[in-house]
Amino acid sequence: MHPSVLSSVLVRPAGLRRVLLALMAGVAWSVAAQTAPQVAVVAVQNRAVGSGFELDGVIQPVKQSTVSAQASGRMVSLAVKAGDAVRAGQLLATIDDRETQTGVQRSKAQTAQAQAELRNAQAHFNRTRELLAKGFISAAAMDTADAQLKSAQAARDQASAGEKQSGLSQGFTRVTAPFDAFVLQTLSEAGDLAFPGKPLLTVYAPAPLRAVVQVPVSRTAQVQASTAIEVQVRAQDGSLQWIRPSQSSHLPSADAVSQTVEWRLELSAVATKGLVPGQQVRVRFAAGQAQRLVIPQAAVLRRGELTAVYVATAKGFSLKAIRLGAEHGDQGVEVLAGLTELERVALDPVRAGLSGAQAAGSAAQ
Repeated sequence: MHPSVLSSVLVRPAGLRRVLLALMAGVAWSVAAQTAPQVAVVAVQNRAVGSGFELDGVIQPVKQSTVSAQASGRMVSLAVKAGDAVRAGQLLATIDDRETQTGVQRSKAQTAQAQAELRNAQAHFNRTRELLAKGFISAAAMDTADAQLKSAQAARDQASAGEKQSGLSQGFTRVTAPFDAFVLQTLSEAGDLAFPGKPLLTVYAPAPLRAVVQVPVSRTAQVQASTAIEVQVRAQDGSLQWIRPSQSSHLPSADAVSQTVEWRLELSAVATKGLVPGQQVRVRFAAGQAQRLVIPQAAVLRRGELTAVYVATAKGFSLKAIRLGAEHGDQGVEVLAGLTELERVALDPVRAGLSGAQAAGSAAQ
């Protein structure tokens, strides 16, 4: 074959391949453009929100009791464990009562003896009175019989009181719940030696509850100037909401070590559904309105210690670290540093982090 013809045959497939590659690249670019994630954005705005400061608090039961032993002896049984629900008067623990049973029997015997002596003194008094009426004895003998009768009555009363006391001591060997409650923790086990005053377990009433917060002494003036106190709790649906306590009070003295004052915020039973003692909450002391940069909670990306947002740019999105302040519920969260007003942030930071993501537009906050 002539060389020129052979060259023409070889060139044609190469040119065809270049055309096909160009077409494929164009199609790929078109598909990528159509499938690039479109992410809604929102403009950072200054908003009037409640000013003040927030502190960490903890949930505590209003009614909590450490149930202690009132009798001495070896613990025979512990009928409950931590987390159990108990009713008022329900048996919690039993202490060996053999010694107290002996005391009860002794007291009953002493009461029976005192009653017998009283009957004898009463009969002697009656006979002496009859003899005195007939003139057979002197008034002094009558006085003696009267004194013996009163002494026997006092001995009977003393024996009866001792029997009641022995019965009470016997009852102390059965430790019962002081009110409807949950068992918070057990402090003793079966086989331990119990004695008066030894803690056996701790119980608490599930309602009402209160939030307790330690306020630095340096913030006392701010607390007194605050217009409202709010506690952030988690609702039944899992969302966070701010509620106002029904009553607030504080201890009249400061802790000498931490230099804080304890504030107690009483919460309603409805607001505390799902809360348990020891759970941490946020407490906000609000003091009027102030202008703050605010963004929606949904725009915040948290990865370990990193708190950031995706900011819309001409080329897509740029990840920017920020520092957040107080949360304001549906209004959003304050931005203390990292953003300026009117910057646009992605409402879905996960999609904004995908390759080729673009801003779909702006939305009113």
